[in-house]
Amino acid sequence: MSTAQWALVTGASSGLGVEYARSLARSGHNLVLVARNRDRLESLAGSIVQEFSVKCEVLLADLHKSRDVARVAKRLRDSAQPIRVLINNAGYGIPGHLDESDASLERDHLTIHITAPLELTKAALPGMLERGEGRVVFVSSVAGYLARGSYSAHKAWGLTMARSLNATYKSRGVHVSAVAPGFTRTEFHQRMKMDITMFPSFLWLRAPYVVERSLKAVEAGRAVTIPSFRYKSLVAIAAVLPKKWHQAGD
Repeated sequence: MSTAQWALVTGASSGLGVEYARSLARSGHNLVLVARNRDRLESLAGSIVQEFSVKCEVLLADLHKSRDVARVAKRLRDSAQPIRVLINNAGYGIPGHLDESDASLERDHLTIHITAPLELTKAALPGMLERGEGRVVFVSSVAGYLARGSYSAHKAWGLTMARSLNATYKSRGVHVSAVAPGFTRTEFHQRMKMDITMFPSFLWLRAPYVVERSLKAVEAGRAVTIPSFRYKSLVAIAAVLPKKWHQAGD
């Protein structure tokens, strides 16, 4: 693989974003790291350059803000240093039901999971199609197969988009894939201040494993991958259970 190939990772400062960055660097990609935390991004970039001898750009951006999304989109359209791989990873959860949640938080939640990845993917696709090769990943969740509030709804969007775009563009060399992990050991749940002690250890996945399965799936042209047999089984069971058993309600 030529070291001239570039990958762009959103939400690169923690969790799955860090693992995507390291895995792509290991495979020879130069990196554009996108997130809001400058210190974390620069620390990660420094360690990746030292360990893997690839180029690494830090692009500080808050993807809740349209002007920052536009800056990242501009980088994705750069034909001088074309992006081969786009990882739409940035995201988080918010607590509470819709009737009591903060409206501005819900708007931000929608933006980070749908509006921003939609705009970034739209920016990346023309160049990828012109070059006849590209990879786009949406980080979704098994929650996208359930009906558990706005987070589930947003993650279901990623699954649907990946299926649709992959069917549309795969024959032209551009693979689009969504990864739908279950509970994964990152900072995600701590940031939500969510009590995770109730969930047994066998349900938890390791971030490097999730990323490995995701990158293999998108290279193989698979529209959706659910890492681990345990979560494939849970999704299959949920599909045949009465909907009221896994839908949010009173």
